[in-house]
Amino acid sequence: MELALFDFDNTITDCDTYARFLRRVATPEQLAHAWWKVGPWLLAYRLKLISAERIRARVTWLVMRGRHGDDIAAQAVGFAREVLPGVVHPKMLEQIRWHQQQRHTVVVVSGSLDLYLRPWCESMGVEMLCNRLEGKDGRLTGRYADSDLGPRKAERIRSRYDLSRYLRIHAYGDSREDRPMLALAHERWYRGKLLK
Repeated sequence: MELALFDFDNTITDCDTYARFLRRVATPEQLAHAWWKVGPWLLAYRLKLISAERIRARVTWLVMRGRHGDDIAAQAVGFAREVLPGVVHPKMLEQIRWHQQQRHTVVVVSGSLDLYLRPWCESMGVEMLCNRLEGKDGRLTGRYADSDLGPRKAERIRSRYDLSRYLRIHAYGDSREDRPMLALAHERWYRGKLLK
């Protein structure tokens, strides 16, 4: 048995789908105020003054807090159907299919949301570990149901899978958050290159 672990954004895809999804579901009022509420945070993130985890939490809270869960879920299904097929790297799709043909367990491990990743993963026949939004009385709180998976990928993988059962582990990623996941693997791919 072998295990193949894939980051999603900028690994399977050619862009940050989480940011695209948040822009798609943001209300006109939220978009109008985005620069003032998010701009300084984005600048701090680009200057490496704050982590991806902090910017994700901030933007998720600003866009999702108080929104109807069913409405966001419906928009997520549309996003998975209309947007995701156009941003997936054909080479990565080919790599996923190769692992499936070898009968490897394939898992998408992502800081993105289950609302749109689930339909895509189900259509591909792969497993997933990702963030889920917290809801209360049909409305979203703007927080994650669990802590942000992004910096805890290796921890969540270990809690879900008995790694000692796999003869070989393959991992694909592109960011600092992926490095602990890559460290679990025998074969590590970082930004499309095999690490020695």
